[in-house]
Amino acid sequence: MAHANARLNLHGRRLLVSRVIADGRPVAHVAKELGVSRQCAHRWVARFRSEGDAGLADRSSRPRTCPRRTVVEVELRVLQLRRDERRGQDWIGPELGVPARTVSEILRRHHVPYLRECDPLTGEVIRASKATAVRYERPLPGDLGHMDVKKAGKIPDGGGWKAHGRQMGRTSAEKKARIGFDYIHSLVDDHSRLAYSEILPDEQGATCAAFLLRAAAYFATHGITQIREVMTDNHWSYAKSTDLADAMTALGAKHIFIKPHCPWQNGKVERYNRTMQTEWIYRRIFTSNTERAEALAPWLEHYNTQRRHSALGGTPPTSRLS
Repeated sequence: MAHANARLNLHGRRLLVSRVIADGRPVAHVAKELGVSRQCAHRWVARFRSEGDAGLADRSSRPRTCPRRTVVEVELRVLQLRRDERRGQDWIGPELGVPARTVSEILRRHHVPYLRECDPLTGEVIRASKATAVRYERPLPGDLGHMDVKKAGKIPDGGGWKAHGRQMGRTSAEKKARIGFDYIHSLVDDHSRLAYSEILPDEQGATCAAFLLRAAAYFATHGITQIREVMTDNHWSYAKSTDLADAMTALGAKHIFIKPHCPWQNGKVERYNRTMQTEWIYRRIFTSNTERAEALAPWLEHYNTQRRHSALGGTPPTSRLS
Protein backbone atom coordinates (compact mmCIF):
# COMPACT_ATOMS: atom_id res chain seq x y z
CA MET A 1 0.00 0.00 0.00
CA ALA A 2 1.33 3.43 -0.93
CA HIS A 3 1.95 6.10 1.68
CA ALA A 4 -1.08 8.22 2.50
CA ASN A 5 0.32 11.37 0.83
CA ALA A 6 2.13 9.73 -2.10
CA ARG A 7 1.33 11.21 -5.51
CA LEU A 8 2.11 7.95 -7.30
CA ASN A 9 1.15 4.42 -6.37
CA LEU A 10 3.10 1.38 -7.58
CA HIS A 11 1.28 1.36 -10.92
CA GLY A 12 2.04 5.06 -11.46
CA ARG A 13 5.72 4.55 -10.74
CA ARG A 14 5.94 1.69 -13.23
CA LEU A 15 4.18 3.86 -15.78
CA LEU A 16 6.69 6.66 -15.18
CA VAL A 17 9.67 4.32 -15.54
CA SER A 18 8.21 2.73 -18.69
CA ARG A 19 7.72 6.10 -20.41
CA VAL A 20 11.21 7.28 -19.50
CA ILE A 21 13.26 4.11 -20.07
CA ALA A 22 11.27 2.09 -22.61
CA ASP A 23 9.88 5.01 -24.62
CA GLY A 24 12.95 7.21 -24.22
CA ARG A 25 10.96 10.31 -23.31
CA PRO A 26 12.38 13.23 -21.26
CA VAL A 27 11.96 12.90 -17.52
CA ALA A 28 10.65 16.46 -17.20
CA HIS A 29 7.83 15.82 -19.68
CA VAL A 30 6.74 12.56 -18.01
CA ALA A 31 6.91 14.15 -14.56
CA LYS A 32 4.61 16.97 -15.68
CA GLU A 33 2.13 14.47 -17.16
CA LEU A 34 1.94 12.51 -13.93
CA GLY A 35 1.83 15.54 -11.66
CA VAL A 36 5.13 15.04 -9.81
CA SER A 37 8.35 17.01 -9.64
CA ARG A 38 11.39 16.26 -11.78
CA GLN A 39 13.34 15.34 -8.65
CA CYS A 40 10.70 12.77 -7.72
CA ALA A 41 10.70 11.29 -11.23
CA HIS A 42 14.50 11.09 -11.30
CA ARG A 43 14.44 9.35 -7.91
CA TRP A 44 12.11 6.58 -9.11
CA VAL A 45 14.04 6.11 -12.35
CA ALA A 46 17.31 5.84 -10.40
CA ARG A 47 15.85 3.31 -7.99
CA PHE A 48 14.55 1.22 -10.86
CA ARG A 49 17.93 1.24 -12.58
CA SER A 50 19.72 0.10 -9.43
CA GLU A 51 17.18 -2.28 -7.87
CA GLY A 52 14.74 -3.21 -10.61
CA ASP A 53 11.03 -3.47 -9.93
CA ALA A 54 11.66 -3.97 -6.20
CA GLY A 55 13.02 -0.43 -6.02
CA LEU A 56 9.58 0.99 -6.83
CA ALA A 57 8.03 -0.39 -3.64
CA ASP A 58 7.43 1.84 -0.60
CA ARG A 59 10.17 2.05 1.96
CA SER A 60 9.69 2.47 5.67
CA SER A 61 9.57 6.07 6.90
CA ARG A 62 11.13 5.04 10.21
CA PRO A 63 14.47 6.79 10.78
CA ARG A 64 17.58 4.60 10.70
CA THR A 65 18.75 6.09 13.97
CA CYS A 66 17.11 8.00 16.81
CA PRO A 67 20.00 9.66 18.66
CA ARG A 68 17.75 11.44 21.18
CA ARG A 69 15.92 8.32 22.33
CA THR A 70 16.59 7.26 25.89
CA VAL A 71 19.26 4.57 26.10
CA VAL A 72 18.14 1.03 26.86
CA GLU A 73 19.89 0.91 30.25
CA VAL A 74 17.90 3.92 31.51
CA GLU A 75 14.62 2.47 30.21
CA LEU A 76 15.32 -0.76 32.09
CA ARG A 77 16.03 1.18 35.28
CA VAL A 78 12.76 3.11 34.89
CA LEU A 79 10.78 -0.11 34.46
CA GLN A 80 12.54 -1.79 37.38
CA LEU A 81 11.94 1.18 39.68
CA ARG A 82 8.27 1.24 38.65
CA ARG A 83 7.91 -2.45 39.53
CA ASP A 84 9.74 -2.13 42.86
CA GLU A 85 8.35 1.15 44.15
CA ARG A 86 5.03 1.41 42.28
CA ARG A 87 5.40 5.17 41.92
CA GLY A 88 4.62 7.57 39.08
CA GLN A 89 6.78 9.57 36.71
CA ASP A 90 6.92 12.60 39.00
CA TRP A 91 8.76 10.47 41.56
CA ILE A 92 10.77 8.18 39.25
CA GLY A 93 12.07 11.06 37.13
CA PRO A 94 13.94 12.94 39.90
CA GLU A 95 15.25 9.66 41.30
CA LEU A 96 16.98 8.82 38.02
CA GLY A 97 17.64 12.35 36.80
CA VAL A 98 15.27 11.89 33.87
CA PRO A 99 12.45 14.31 32.89
CA ALA A 100 9.06 13.15 34.11
CA ARG A 101 7.65 13.38 30.57
CA THR A 102 10.37 11.02 29.34
CA VAL A 103 9.51 8.54 32.09
CA SER A 104 5.85 8.71 31.05
CA GLU A 105 6.75 8.01 27.41
CA ILE A 106 8.87 5.03 28.46
CA LEU A 107 6.03 3.56 30.53
CA ARG A 108 3.52 4.00 27.70
CA ARG A 109 5.94 2.56 25.12
CA HIS A 110 6.26 -0.60 27.22
CA HIS A 111 2.48 -0.75 27.88
CA VAL A 112 2.86 -0.38 31.64
CA PRO A 113 -0.62 0.09 33.21
CA TYR A 114 -1.52 3.30 35.00
CA LEU A 115 -1.21 3.32 38.78
CA ARG A 116 -4.93 4.06 39.09
CA GLU A 117 -5.62 0.67 37.52
CA CYS A 118 -3.35 -1.25 39.91
CA ASP A 119 -3.58 -2.58 43.45
CA PRO A 120 -1.33 -0.31 45.57
CA LEU A 121 -0.14 -3.33 47.61
CA THR A 122 0.60 -5.89 44.91
CA GLY A 123 0.85 -3.77 41.76
CA GLU A 124 -1.54 -6.11 39.93
CA VAL A 125 -4.14 -4.66 37.58
CA ILE A 126 -7.51 -4.65 39.36
CA ARG A 127 -9.53 -2.10 37.40
CA ALA A 128 -10.94 -2.74 33.98
CA SER A 129 -9.70 -0.63 31.13
CA LYS A 130 -12.37 1.36 29.30
CA ALA A 131 -11.48 -0.35 26.06
CA THR A 132 -12.11 -3.79 24.67
CA ALA A 133 -8.78 -5.57 24.35
CA VAL A 134 -10.02 -7.90 21.60
CA ARG A 135 -12.22 -6.41 18.89
CA TYR A 136 -14.37 -8.97 17.15
CA GLU A 137 -17.17 -9.51 14.69
CA ARG A 138 -19.11 -12.74 14.47
CA PRO A 139 -18.85 -14.37 11.04
CA LEU A 140 -22.56 -14.97 10.42
CA PRO A 141 -25.82 -13.05 11.01
CA GLY A 142 -27.60 -14.35 14.09
CA ASP A 143 -24.47 -15.61 15.80
CA LEU A 144 -24.78 -12.90 18.46
CA GLY A 145 -27.31 -10.23 19.32
CA HIS A 146 -26.61 -7.23 21.57
CA MET A 147 -29.55 -6.17 23.74
CA ASP A 148 -30.01 -3.03 25.84
CA VAL A 149 -32.45 -0.36 27.05
CA LYS A 150 -32.09 3.39 26.53
CA LYS A 151 -34.15 5.80 28.66
CA ALA A 152 -35.39 9.07 27.19
CA GLY A 153 -37.42 11.70 29.01
CA LYS A 154 -40.96 12.08 27.71
CA ILE A 155 -41.97 15.25 25.91
CA PRO A 156 -44.91 17.21 27.34
CA ASP A 157 -47.70 18.25 24.99
CA GLY A 158 -46.73 21.44 23.24
CA GLY A 159 -43.01 20.70 23.49
CA GLY A 160 -40.40 20.78 26.21
CA TRP A 161 -37.46 23.04 26.96
CA LYS A 162 -35.83 22.29 23.61
CA ALA A 163 -38.83 23.90 21.94
CA HIS A 164 -39.38 26.80 24.35
CA GLY A 165 -36.00 27.38 25.97
CA ARG A 166 -34.57 26.88 29.43
CA GLN A 167 -37.07 29.27 30.98
CA MET A 168 -39.70 26.53 30.72
CA GLY A 169 -40.26 24.68 33.95
CA ARG A 170 -39.34 27.54 36.25
CA THR A 171 -42.56 27.44 38.28
CA SER A 172 -42.81 25.19 41.31
CA ALA A 173 -45.68 23.19 39.83
CA GLU A 174 -43.79 22.57 36.60
CA LYS A 175 -40.68 21.50 38.48
CA LYS A 176 -42.64 19.00 40.56
CA ALA A 177 -44.50 17.57 37.57
CA ARG A 178 -43.30 14.04 36.79
CA ILE A 179 -43.40 13.48 33.05
CA GLY A 180 -41.63 10.11 33.16
CA PHE A 181 -39.47 8.24 30.69
CA ASP A 182 -39.76 6.20 27.53
CA TYR A 183 -37.86 2.91 27.70
CA ILE A 184 -36.39 2.17 24.28
CA HIS A 185 -35.51 -1.52 24.00
CA SER A 186 -33.08 -2.46 21.22
CA LEU A 187 -31.49 -5.58 19.73
CA VAL A 188 -28.53 -5.29 17.32
CA ASP A 189 -27.08 -8.14 15.26
CA ASP A 190 -23.32 -8.37 15.74
CA HIS A 191 -22.41 -9.30 12.16
CA SER A 192 -24.78 -7.20 10.06
CA ARG A 193 -25.66 -4.44 12.61
CA LEU A 194 -29.32 -4.94 11.77
CA ALA A 195 -31.23 -3.23 14.57
CA TYR A 196 -34.73 -3.38 16.01
CA SER A 197 -36.16 -1.00 18.63
CA GLU A 198 -39.43 -0.48 20.45
CA ILE A 199 -40.68 2.16 22.90
CA LEU A 200 -42.07 0.37 25.95
CA PRO A 201 -43.45 1.61 29.30
CA ASP A 202 -40.86 -0.08 31.54
CA GLU A 203 -37.85 -2.37 31.67
CA GLN A 204 -39.35 -5.22 33.70
CA GLY A 205 -38.26 -8.77 32.98
CA ALA A 206 -41.54 -9.73 31.32
CA THR A 207 -41.35 -6.65 29.11
CA CYS A 208 -37.78 -7.49 28.06
CA ALA A 209 -38.76 -11.09 27.31
CA ALA A 210 -41.71 -10.11 25.12
CA PHE A 211 -39.54 -7.58 23.28
CA LEU A 212 -36.87 -10.20 22.60
CA LEU A 213 -39.41 -12.51 20.97
CA ARG A 214 -40.75 -9.70 18.77
CA ALA A 215 -37.20 -8.65 17.85
CA ALA A 216 -36.43 -12.25 16.85
CA ALA A 217 -39.52 -12.25 14.63
CA TYR A 218 -38.34 -8.99 13.02
CA PHE A 219 -34.91 -10.49 12.41
CA ALA A 220 -36.55 -13.54 10.83
CA THR A 221 -38.30 -11.32 8.26
CA HIS A 222 -34.81 -10.15 7.19
CA GLY A 223 -33.38 -13.66 6.88
CA ILE A 224 -31.94 -14.13 10.38
CA THR A 225 -33.97 -17.17 11.38
CA GLN A 226 -31.82 -18.22 14.35
CA ILE A 227 -30.26 -16.14 17.14
CA ARG A 228 -27.62 -18.30 18.79
CA GLU A 229 -26.44 -15.97 21.57
CA VAL A 230 -27.73 -12.77 23.19
CA MET A 231 -25.44 -10.42 25.14
CA THR A 232 -26.77 -8.06 27.82
CA ASP A 233 -25.56 -6.14 30.84
CA ASN A 234 -26.20 -7.37 34.38
CA HIS A 235 -29.37 -5.39 35.08
CA TRP A 236 -31.75 -7.38 37.26
CA SER A 237 -34.41 -7.48 34.54
CA TYR A 238 -31.94 -9.47 32.44
CA ALA A 239 -30.09 -11.43 35.11
CA LYS A 240 -32.97 -12.38 37.44
CA SER A 241 -35.98 -12.67 35.15
CA THR A 242 -37.41 -16.13 34.59
CA ASP A 243 -39.52 -14.69 31.75
CA LEU A 244 -36.39 -13.68 29.85
CA ALA A 245 -34.79 -17.05 30.56
CA ASP A 246 -37.87 -18.76 29.12
CA ALA A 247 -37.70 -16.51 26.04
CA MET A 248 -34.04 -17.43 25.55
CA THR A 249 -34.96 -21.12 25.79
CA ALA A 250 -37.80 -20.70 23.30
CA LEU A 251 -35.38 -19.11 20.82
CA GLY A 252 -32.65 -21.66 21.50
CA ALA A 253 -30.29 -18.82 22.39
CA LYS A 254 -27.54 -18.72 25.00
CA HIS A 255 -27.56 -15.73 27.36
CA ILE A 256 -24.17 -13.99 27.74
CA PHE A 257 -23.49 -11.32 30.37
CA ILE A 258 -20.82 -8.65 30.13
CA LYS A 259 -18.33 -8.09 32.93
CA PRO A 260 -19.92 -5.92 35.65
CA HIS A 261 -19.38 -2.16 35.22
CA CYS A 262 -17.93 -2.62 31.72
CA PRO A 263 -20.67 -1.40 29.34
CA TRP A 264 -18.17 -0.99 26.50
CA GLN A 265 -18.09 -4.78 26.18
CA ASN A 266 -21.61 -4.48 24.80
CA GLY A 267 -20.33 -1.67 22.64
CA LYS A 268 -22.26 -2.34 19.43
CA VAL A 269 -25.65 -1.67 21.00
CA GLU A 270 -24.22 1.13 23.15
CA ARG A 271 -22.95 2.82 19.98
CA TYR A 272 -26.33 2.23 18.38
CA ASN A 273 -27.96 3.97 21.35
CA ARG A 274 -25.74 6.97 20.77
CA THR A 275 -26.59 7.05 17.07
CA MET A 276 -30.28 6.75 17.88
CA GLN A 277 -29.98 9.60 20.36
CA THR A 278 -28.30 11.99 17.91
CA GLU A 279 -30.22 11.02 14.78
CA TRP A 280 -33.72 10.42 16.15
CA ILE A 281 -34.36 11.34 19.80
CA TYR A 282 -32.70 14.78 19.67
CA ARG A 283 -32.45 15.24 15.93
CA ARG A 284 -35.21 17.82 15.75
CA ILE A 285 -37.68 19.56 18.02
CA PHE A 286 -40.78 17.45 18.71
CA THR A 287 -43.92 19.10 20.08
CA SER A 288 -45.30 15.95 21.68
CA ASN A 289 -44.19 12.53 22.82
CA THR A 290 -46.47 10.89 20.28
CA GLU A 291 -44.81 12.80 17.45
CA ARG A 292 -41.39 11.53 18.49
CA ALA A 293 -42.65 7.97 18.88
CA GLU A 294 -44.13 8.01 15.39
CA ALA A 295 -40.74 9.06 13.98
CA LEU A 296 -39.01 5.91 15.27
CA ALA A 297 -40.22 3.44 12.63
CA PRO A 298 -39.20 5.58 9.60
CA TRP A 299 -35.81 6.27 11.14
CA LEU A 300 -35.26 2.59 11.92
CA GLU A 301 -36.11 1.66 8.34
CA HIS A 302 -33.64 4.27 7.09
CA TYR A 303 -30.96 3.00 9.50
CA ASN A 304 -31.28 -0.61 8.35
CA THR A 305 -31.69 -0.08 4.62
CA GLN A 306 -30.03 3.23 3.63
CA ARG A 307 -27.78 4.71 6.31
CA ARG A 308 -24.09 4.15 5.58
CA HIS A 309 -22.28 2.27 8.35
CA SER A 310 -18.54 2.86 8.71
CA ALA A 311 -17.90 -0.64 10.10
CA LEU A 312 -19.57 -2.15 7.01
CA GLY A 313 -17.49 -0.28 4.46
CA GLY A 314 -20.07 2.46 3.94
CA THR A 315 -23.02 0.13 3.30
CA PRO A 316 -26.26 -0.31 5.30
CA PRO A 317 -26.89 -3.38 7.53
CA THR A 318 -29.22 -5.06 5.04
CA SER A 319 -26.32 -5.27 2.56
CA ARG A 320 -24.96 -8.15 4.64
CA LEU A 321 -28.23 -10.03 4.62
CA SER A 322 -28.81 -10.38 0.88
